[in-house]
Amino acid sequence: MSEQYYQTAEMLCNKLATGKISARDALEMHLERMDAVNPSLNAVVTCDLDGARRRADAADAARRNGCLLGPLHGLPMTIKESFDFEGLATTWGRLDLKGNIATSTAVAPARLAAAGANIFGKTNLPLMCADWQSFNEVYGTTNNPWDLTRVPGGSSGGSAAALAAGITPLELGSDIGASIRNPAHYCGVFGHKPTYGIIPTRGQATPGIIAPADLTVVGPMARSARDLALALQLMVGPDQLDARGWSLKLPPSTTTQVTNFRVAVMYDHPCCAVDQSITNSMAALVEQLSNAGAHVSDQARPDIDLTHSHALYIQLLRGTSHARIPESDFNNWQRYVDALPKGDNNFRGQVGRAAVQRFRDWVVANELRTQMRYAWDAFFEDYDVLICPAAASPAFLHDQKGDRIDREIPVNGQSQNMNDQLFWAGIGGVSYLPSTVAPIAPSADGLPIGVQIIGRSLGDLTTISFAECIEKLLGGFRAPSL
Repeated sequence: MSEQYYQTAEMLCNKLATGKISARDALEMHLERMDAVNPSLNAVVTCDLDGARRRADAADAARRNGCLLGPLHGLPMTIKESFDFEGLATTWGRLDLKGNIATSTAVAPARLAAAGANIFGKTNLPLMCADWQSFNEVYGTTNNPWDLTRVPGGSSGGSAAALAAGITPLELGSDIGASIRNPAHYCGVFGHKPTYGIIPTRGQATPGIIAPADLTVVGPMARSARDLALALQLMVGPDQLDARGWSLKLPPSTTTQVTNFRVAVMYDHPCCAVDQSITNSMAALVEQLSNAGAHVSDQARPDIDLTHSHALYIQLLRGTSHARIPESDFNNWQRYVDALPKGDNNFRGQVGRAAVQRFRDWVVANELRTQMRYAWDAFFEDYDVLICPAAASPAFLHDQKGDRIDREIPVNGQSQNMNDQLFWAGIGGVSYLPSTVAPIAPSADGLPIGVQIIGRSLGDLTTISFAECIEKLLGGFRAPSL
């Protein structure tokens, strides 16, 4: 496998800056890679090749004239399909939106483009960004580069697959229920779910929606921790209405040395069974961290009932994800909830109750969430990060039958409800905390395993810095055989 396709964004930007490669050649190199591997992956689903070539040539001309476009000057990259990009369709996998051609570019990718990035295509996702797989009727199914019979994760599955396959050096995803973290884990790349609200989400929504949704964030995906930090800091800051009066500067990492990190570890929880391959890999990581001098505790926890936290997350998650469903679907959920036996608390029932909850119910939940945010903040006075699984298992086999609510995945040889792993999505997500996923080991089947690194509010650079420490300890990204 040629190393040229697996340079980090930082490495490629350095080569662009020193003239070792032109923006046009960098673009053509990645297009060549896309032509070679994308037919088997279906990761990149729509492109602006003519525009990308024009932008690459303009970037080269600007550099010759001494004009620097920004830190990403001439860097080719792709973004998730759900982001508006002027001239390309934004469908969210919906057939009725096939003709929805964006007339402007979403805020986050626009900030990357303003820093010099050359966005040449968009990557696949599940219908309405709502699955741990990435398939839809518009673009079809995306496969995992490590095993084409397995899923790349979701909802930023095309993003992770394109990175792992060397099609792009940098990606932009979104996350409400592990949609950056899950595919990063499944495909063996790095992903960062930022603190809620620090990167505008405007332009990453279906037509007519501009208000930010609760829990939803957008963030970078890459093949190195340093690339995450680079892209993140180019995107953070208030949107148009607030930028007139305030700005945001993320605090630096509490430390950059593994010996100084105070690390809490959580291997499993009764809410979600975790495959032994993941707990074993985490245990090996913990041993490495301890040997390197980090202070590690597998007993430290925030003063929070994490089972209750999970229930609260499901209420808020499904409340916001169902807030704009058609009236007929809402009425169907209401009839279902009305017919539920008293005390029935199955997952479908939790989803239904969340979908039709009253505003006063949401206000109570939000108050409890806010109290948990302060409890987490107190916990992070004593610990820099908490590490835990990103998902219940490595990537599973494609399974597109039936309703996602009812699907199951194998965990330690037994079938478990796929939705149980929302526990790992929500453990920090419900409280708006930043979370970075870094690859740590292959499973016995050779599939990637990642670890989730959770930090305090606005501690994004701390979780990314810790991911970089892990990268140095364990070697970081490794390429699949394609």
